Order: sequence, then C-alpha cells, then structure tokens
Amino acid sequence: MYNAMLRKGYTDTDVTAVESMVSVHNFLNEGAWAEIMGWERRFSRGVIEGYKICKQGEERANAALGTAEDPFDTTTWTDNDIPPPKLLRFTGRPTDPTPKATLMQWAAWAAPARFGTAPPFDRHDWFVERCNEKGCREVRYVIDYYEGAPEETGEPVFFLDVRPAVDGPGSAAERMVRWGTDVFWRASGGEARILKRVEERRREREELEGRGRRQYN
Repeated sequence: MYNAMLRKGYTDTDVTAVESMVSVHNFLNEGAWAEIMGWERRFSRGVIEGYKICKQGEERANAALGTAEDPFDTTTWTDNDIPPPKLLRFTGRPTDPTPKATLMQWAAWAAPARFGTAPPFDRHDWFVERCNEKGCREVRYVIDYYEGAPEETGEPVFFLDVRPAVDGPGSAAERMVRWGTDVFWRASGGEARILKRVEERRREREELEGRGRRQYN
C-alpha cells in the first residue's frame, strides 16, 4: 500500500499511517463492490429486464431485489437461475480522468456555486464477469473517488461514483434506464399514483363489504 502511494506521487506519505490507509482502502473497495452489485442485480439479464426492475424508481427496485433494508448489500443475490457477478481484475488510473469527471469540472468552472467540487482523487476500472442464459461476458465499470468534508469528529468522508463504462450501446442504455427511470418516477408523482390506487381499492373493498352486510341483514 505504501509503495503504491509513492508510485502515485504521494511522496510525503507517513509510513506509520499505512494501517489506517489499508482500512480506508478496504472500506472503499467494499463500497465499490456494493455499487456494482446494485447494477448487476438490475441488468444481469439485459436492458429490457433491467427496465422492468427500474421503471418504478430506486426504492421499489431495491424492494423487488431483496435489498430494501440495505441497498448496499454486497451478498444478496435473489436470481437463483444465474450466478452472481465475479470480479475478474481491476486497475488504478489516477491520472486518466473519466469523461464524466472532466465534464463535472467544466461545469464547476462555469457555475461554481452549483457544481463546485474538487476533482476525484482516484479512478479505478473494475472488470466483472456477468453470466446469464446467453453465456458469460466481461463488463467494465468505472469508479471515481471523491473526498467530502470531514465529519465533526474528524472522520473522513468519501463519495464513489460507480457506473458501467460506455463501451457500447448496451452499457449506455443501462445508465440511461437506471437514472432516467428514477428521475421520471419521482418527477411524475409515481408514488402518489400508487397510493391513490391503493386508496381506491380500499374504498371499493369497503363498499363491497358494506353491501354484503346489508344484504345479509
């Protein structure tokens, strides 16, 4: 870990801090894998099946996938017909900013009050094996690592931006489906519509029960 920091140019790294760095490194790796699992649960069977899962927003998708209590669960895999994803390898690319990170920095320059944020302090590419009834293939994920303002206790805060790399139309569609459906569901009042239907059905049931009681009497 210490040698890796030196290779990245952090020559002032204190060797006594290696234990803490390893702990943070493991924490970030677990977070990255949790995010990847979220994508794979949705799209392991393809974009169309992923849309069916995503079309009612993130919360309902998590409920359908068995991760409502913990969306960042790294182990739950409810599809027993296909194996869960497997990490094949990963590589660090701290000097190669992703297109999204670059766009965000341009936006921060143009509108710092709204988009101002420090650039990612690291970038990884993770390669995952995805298997379904059509066979197995390799899927690349890109991960931008951001550092946030520390907690009042002094504990560091990190944010991970994990998404499939746009290596083809399929991965681009996955990103559009997941983010687009969630935004549309919330903006269009999807939850309100469902609650309204539930209330209507409750009233219909009460009316039917009331008619039954009157006929019986």
